[in-house]
Amino acid sequence: MKNFFKWLFGQDEPTTLPETAESELDQPTQVTTPPAPTPSADEINAVVVSDRGNVRQNNEDTGLFVRLADEGLRRIKGHLLLVADGMGGHLAGEVASQMAAEIINREYFQQTETIEKNLGRAFQVANRQIFDEARLHDTFRGMGTTCTAIVVHDHQLYFAHVGDSRAYLFKSGQLIQLTQDHTYIQELLRKGGITPEAAASHPERNVLTQAMGTKADIRVDLGRCILPFDQGDRLMLCSDGLYEYCLEADFIRVLQQADLHDAADELVTMAKSRGGHDNITIVLAERTDADPGTTPKETREFDLPFTRDVELPQ
Repeated sequence: MKNFFKWLFGQDEPTTLPETAESELDQPTQVTTPPAPTPSADEINAVVVSDRGNVRQNNEDTGLFVRLADEGLRRIKGHLLLVADGMGGHLAGEVASQMAAEIINREYFQQTETIEKNLGRAFQVANRQIFDEARLHDTFRGMGTTCTAIVVHDHQLYFAHVGDSRAYLFKSGQLIQLTQDHTYIQELLRKGGITPEAAASHPERNVLTQAMGTKADIRVDLGRCILPFDQGDRLMLCSDGLYEYCLEADFIRVLQQADLHDAADELVTMAKSRGGHDNITIVLAERTDADPGTTPKETREFDLPFTRDVELPQ
C-alpha cells in the first residue's frame, strides 16, 4: 500500500486534505500553456468545512478547494471545488474519497482539452483507479465514493457529478440545484413512481445507482450552467450528511449571511443539532471581484440552467 500511495500522492502516506483552507498548487509540469487570455480581476473566496457528525467514528468525506499559484494558468484552468463522500467502512471510504479528490485534482489540471472534457476524463481516471485498488486489496473491497466537482472559470460554472453529493448555485435569492442525485429514489421520482413527500422519508432514499469505484465504467454527469456566476452569488457543494437535515429555506436564510465561515459553521451545527448521523462536509465559494456600485438583483425564477452532456471519445 505504501508504494501505491507513494506513486499516487508522491509521498509515503496520502496527503491530508484541508478542511478549512484552500490548496495552493504549483504549476503542473504537463500542461501546455496557450497564449495568455485578457487579464481579469476575477477571484474566488472559499471555505471548506468537514465534520465527523454525532455518530460516525471516522470521517469518510473529503472537501477540496484548489487555486493554482500561477495566475496565468489560473485564468486558463479556473478554480476547482469538490466534495466526495466515501463508503466502504473502516478506512476504505476515507481512502476512496481522498483518492477521488487527489486524482481528479491532478488529472484535471494536467489535461489540455476543454474544461468539460478535462473534468470527464479526470473522473473516469479516478473511477478506474479506485476500482482497481478495491480489487487488489481485501481491506478496500467494495469501497466507493460519490464525487461532485465544480470548475469556476471566469463567470462560467462547469460541473461533473457521480452519486448523491450535491452542488447548488445561490443567485438573486434563489437556490438552484445544479446536480441530480444518482439514487434509486431519484429514478422513481423521474419516472413518476413516487411523490416528493413520500420520497423524503422512503427507507431506500440513500441507495445509490452510481458511485465511483464500484464498477469499471460509470456514467459521469457533465455540464455547464448557463447562468453566470456573478458578484453576490454563492456556490455550495455538500455531502448528503448536510442536506438530509436542512431545508431549502434553511440554506437560503444562511447563505444570505455576509461571512462564508459563519454560514458554513451554522449549517454544520444545524445538521448536527437535528441528528448528525452521517459525516457532514460543505464547500462554500463566492466572487470577490465586487463592484462597489453594483446593486443586488431582484429575486426571480430561473429556467433549468444546463447544457447537454459532453460525449467523450474512447
